[in-house]
Amino acid sequence: MEIKVELVKELREKSSAGMMDCKKALVESNGDIKKAEEILKVKGLSKASKKASRTAKEGIIDSYIHTGSKIGVMVEVNCETDFVARNEMFKNFVHDITLHITAAAPLYVSKEDVPQEMLDKEKELYRKQALNEGKPEKIIDRIAEGKLKKYYEENCLLEQLFVKDNDVKIGDLLKQHIAKMGENIVIKRFERYILGEE
Repeated sequence: MEIKVELVKELREKSSAGMMDCKKALVESNGDIKKAEEILKVKGLSKASKKASRTAKEGIIDSYIHTGSKIGVMVEVNCETDFVARNEMFKNFVHDITLHITAAAPLYVSKEDVPQEMLDKEKELYRKQALNEGKPEKIIDRIAEGKLKKYYEENCLLEQLFVKDNDVKIGDLLKQHIAKMGENIVIKRFERYILGEE
């Protein structure tokens, strides 16, 4: 099938993918631009998961002080090269993360960062709550697991819905940027300060 250059350009502008990748996706989708976008998205996310194992030692530290100077956030986000660290898209992504942390107040970067003793305490609390509500013993563990998932969504940055777009989790936003930038990106750590808090 003949794919017009204009169509390839249009897809490239929408997806930020390479020209050849756009052309291949359009051929695969028989010129359907929506299907081609989906194909690129799937391929980009699978490439992103492969890149996630690569070492990221470059990057930037960004900070944000909220209006009124009562809340401040500092975050370190790593990438593989200084070239990407200086890229405007990368810088904007990192700044969006500082704004999100300011608004959503996560406690941890990922589920893996939650201490085991905290998880054990939370699970025990959820089990007791379910028992007190008279739930059957056989479903108590499932209820506790469901509430633990909610705990992750509220307290782990990568599990939270992005404050600027409630349709995407921070973890998925991160994968999208890994796919777009072409190298591994890691949200390493953050601190959130509230004036007067101990």
